[in-house]
Amino acid sequence: MERYRTLQIVQKSPSSRVFLLYLNRPSHRNALSREFFTEFPLALSSLDQNPEASVIILCGAGDHFCSGIDLKTLNLITDHSSSSDRGRANERLRREIKFLQDAITAIERCRKPVIASIHGACIGGGVDIVTACDIRFCTQDSFFSVKEVDLGITADLGTLQRLPSIVGYGNAMELALTGRRFSGQQAKELGLVSRVFGSKEDLDESVKLIADGIAAKSPLAVIGTKAVLLRSRDLNVEQGLDYVATWNSAMLLSDDLTEAIKAHIQKRNPVFAKL
Repeated sequence: MERYRTLQIVQKSPSSRVFLLYLNRPSHRNALSREFFTEFPLALSSLDQNPEASVIILCGAGDHFCSGIDLKTLNLITDHSSSSDRGRANERLRREIKFLQDAITAIERCRKPVIASIHGACIGGGVDIVTACDIRFCTQDSFFSVKEVDLGITADLGTLQRLPSIVGYGNAMELALTGRRFSGQQAKELGLVSRVFGSKEDLDESVKLIADGIAAKSPLAVIGTKAVLLRSRDLNVEQGLDYVATWNSAMLLSDDLTEAIKAHIQKRNPVFAKL
């Protein structure tokens, strides 16, 4: 399995189709270094292409999920603007921002579902990451902040684009303009997370069970559901229906459908081929 400096991939058992992807800089509260933005899409792509992996749980090593972008990374970005040619400096800065954005969007490009398992701090860039995930869970004592406004910048890695469709436009505007800290329970009330767990142990155990349940389903149905939901987010209803009709005309008649029907008739659990 690949080795990374800012990440760790863990498969709990050889037979498990659930893989854990850890943000792995615990001594820095998993702050996002420049190296993270290179490694993260590579790690997601490797899991996406791994037929043993059906579901990915994204979590943080140590006491926190993610404390946001590393200030050293911000300094590197501002160094790009030191050129005397303003136009070229700004063009380089735009390319750098697009590079960072692309690393977060890699979560949506990954065909397999990515579940965010959040404990401790989830701040700034951490919110960018979890808003790109497919499902989000957290602990009671976790806390969140769309912090960029307090650093004198406009959040630019996806929160302002993805958060409104998750928590509503008004709530997203308030959270982004105030930069205020909000709790795991408030995140649940806003719809940012689906469930809140009393402890890190409860979170880990429950998220693993949920991931195992998804991993046991038809891989074609799971990746299709993610793909269609993501595409439908940007389409009207008629366009979304047309897209899923095209998708299912290609994917519906599969061995997974046959196996699901047989298993239902025979009152047993279905067994699906890897993808």
